[in-house]
Amino acid sequence: MSEENITRIELNGKEFILIGTAHVSKQSAEQVKEVIEAERPDSVCVELDEQRYESIRNKNKWKDMDIFKVIKERKATLLLMNLAISSFQKRMAKQFGIEAGQEMIQGIESAKEVGADLVLADRNIQITFARIWNNVGFWGKAQLLSQVFFSIFNKEEITEEELEKMKNQDTINAILKEFTESFPKLKTPLIDERDQYLAQKIKEAPGEKVVAVLGAAHVPGIMKEIHKEHDLKRLNERPPKSNVPKIIGWSIPVLILAIIAYTFYANPSAGWQQAMSWILWNGSLSAIGTAIAFGHPLAIVTAFIAAPITSLNPLLAAGWFAGAAQAYMRRPNVSDFEKLSEDVFSLKGFWHNKVTRILLVVVLANLGSSIGTFVGGADVIRLFFENMK
Repeated sequence: MSEENITRIELNGKEFILIGTAHVSKQSAEQVKEVIEAERPDSVCVELDEQRYESIRNKNKWKDMDIFKVIKERKATLLLMNLAISSFQKRMAKQFGIEAGQEMIQGIESAKEVGADLVLADRNIQITFARIWNNVGFWGKAQLLSQVFFSIFNKEEITEEELEKMKNQDTINAILKEFTESFPKLKTPLIDERDQYLAQKIKEAPGEKVVAVLGAAHVPGIMKEIHKEHDLKRLNERPPKSNVPKIIGWSIPVLILAIIAYTFYANPSAGWQQAMSWILWNGSLSAIGTAIAFGHPLAIVTAFIAAPITSLNPLLAAGWFAGAAQAYMRRPNVSDFEKLSEDVFSLKGFWHNKVTRILLVVVLANLGSSIGTFVGGADVIRLFFENMK
């Protein structure tokens, strides 16, 4: 049996066999099968979390997605991230005839064949994204979202040289490579923390012999971190939310309402002007955003009505109501979910598919409402000073 890409560690009376795999290599899957059958370990650890494991085990999971629940739980951005990863993997599969993650699938199957315990050793991808999101600031969030969209629509073929480089990265690292170069501190939640989490889960795996199937990029970090103790509870914590956005979010509507109320008291005619300006700017721009997403007429009207109200309450968003109206009128069917991973390859498909259309309605209605808040708010203040002369 070839020992290439295999690292053996003896620790506390246990043997750990780390297989450094390439997520886009057929040879890696073959090596995983060979090692597990030869070693017959007590446990097999795979670099997956529960969510990714379920998506491998149930490839038709998209069909069961509740789009209303996605909107309600504010997971539209996370879903776009998952679509980007899916699109990226599909592009590699089409170009090179490789199924990304085949070595993890092989690890799961081989563990079952030899009667080993299966350990899902990676941190929940939602927590990783939440910790990344918390580290980038407002403009970083905008840059991250634009990069996600670019990766969805990018038609450039992957070169052989880039493929070789990717064999030493995992899919998330590969997609966010340029972004982590712009924001070096993202290395902590994306790589360092995951190395610590993986190392601790591998160390706690049951039995005296443990095989771990890992992306090659994680092996050096795990070799170092496995000799230390790591608090999984701390690594699983979602970052605390800053109070600054909340303070700003409530300050703007309170200020706007106070100005309009005072103007109504001093000059009712000017007060009506301010109220109409607020309603028209907020409602119109949110409705325009929904129309750009080719939203249903009811979704456009809903955005217009909801935006002036939701802009005064940071706990609500016009996009949620517009998205819910779109989902009610154009509810995705099984076919839309089946075609989802193919449709995200093109701009036309992204706008045509009912699932992604709903996501676009949510995002663009919210964007229009946000712009309307600043423009409408500025006009309210302008009218206030004009009438105080």
